[in-house]
Parts: sequence; C-alpha cells; structure tokens
Amino acid sequence: MKHTRRSLLAGVAATGVVGAAGCLGGSGDGGGSGATVGLDTGEYDCDLTEPTDPDLGFRPTLGDPDADVLVQAFEDFTCPHCATYKLEAFPTIREEYLASGDVRYEHWDFPIPVNETWAVPVASAARGVGARGGNEAFFAFSTAVYESQGSYSGEAIGAAAETAGGDPCAAMADAEYSAYEEASMSDRSEGESIGVSGTPAIFVNGDPVDGYGADAISTAIESALSGD
Repeated sequence: MKHTRRSLLAGVAATGVVGAAGCLGGSGDGGGSGATVGLDTGEYDCDLTEPTDPDLGFRPTLGDPDADVLVQAFEDFTCPHCATYKLEAFPTIREEYLASGDVRYEHWDFPIPVNETWAVPVASAARGVGARGGNEAFFAFSTAVYESQGSYSGEAIGAAAETAGGDPCAAMADAEYSAYEEASMSDRSEGESIGVSGTPAIFVNGDPVDGYGADAISTAIESALSGD
C-alpha cells in the first residue's frame, strides 16, 4: 500500500511534530540493581510474590511478521521524550503502516535510566503484561503507563494493567521484583552494539532515523518500502 504525502502530513498535524533531541545516556549497566522497589499496592491490596518463570524471550511486536520493513524502537519508560513519542508520534505510524501489513514493529528496552527507581520495574511490568496477554496488551499497557510518567506508583502500574486487560497484581509483582531485568539489559546491550546512546531511538531496516517524529519515521519507512 502506497501512502500519500498528504495523508502522512495530516497525521503529523494531528499529533504534533516531535523534536529530535531525546534523553541521553552513556555506556554502563543501565541502572539494573536487582533490588525491590517497595511498591505500595494501594487499593489493589495485592500480596506481591516474586515471579518464578518470566518469559524472557518475549519480544513486543506489531504488524506482519513477514513484512519487508522492520521498525525497531528503543525506549526508556522514564524518558519524557519516549512518552511524547509513544503518545503523539506512534499512533500515526501504527495507523499508517501497521494495520496495512507494510511494517513489522518491535519494541526494545533501553533503560538509560532517566529514573533509576522506575526504569526497569516499569519495563518489567510492561513485558509481563505482554507475555501473559499478548502484543496488543503490551502496547495498551505501555501507552497507559506513559500517561502516568512522573507519578509512577504501584497503583499507576495496576491501573495500566487493568486498562490492557491484564492482572494488576501480577504486573505489580513484575515491577516489584524487576522480573524482566535480564531481558531489558539484553535489549540495552543490543542497542549499544548498534550505536544507541539515547532514547527514543528508531531504526528502519537497521538504519537510524534522524529524529523520532512521525514525519521523520514515515519518510524513512517510505524510502524502505520503495527500495531507495
């Protein structure tokens, strides 16, 4: 399916153009510590126990698995630029390319971390929701939880899990024990190996996009679709 420049710009106008500057990080361990967060489960009143068998191989993915174009998005759930990307630019990319089957889209964690307390725990909660409920659940959770960025809490994670049709107590347990820390650190290592130093970082068929606004990403996808 060939997308017109007019339709793409209409989508960008609706969501706003995101600037190129993101959250910057350097080399290091990404802030993973293995320590518990000490979540207050609030109204959910959950008895949090350590998850025993997290699916560390789960890769949050949307679109046609056989698509010729692969988009990879590296994000830190505590980076405000990532929240802007997910809430403003990503919906345009999803509508224009994922529903049509033109693109395979993958989420990758890259905990800088902007906030050492929450980066890996929120990423763990997101992966757990997705591993249990599927890819749509992951992306529904990630969108919902980004809306609480800056005021993350056990209740915010539980509410985002409910929005995604997941178990709030299981999501909070994943966060409390950073159940998917190993997977997040593996993603971060992969990102560093291809030159990621900040978030959000978007790649189209292995090539970095200059910026993370819907227009820049759309241009890169169109170029890949046309074989340029």
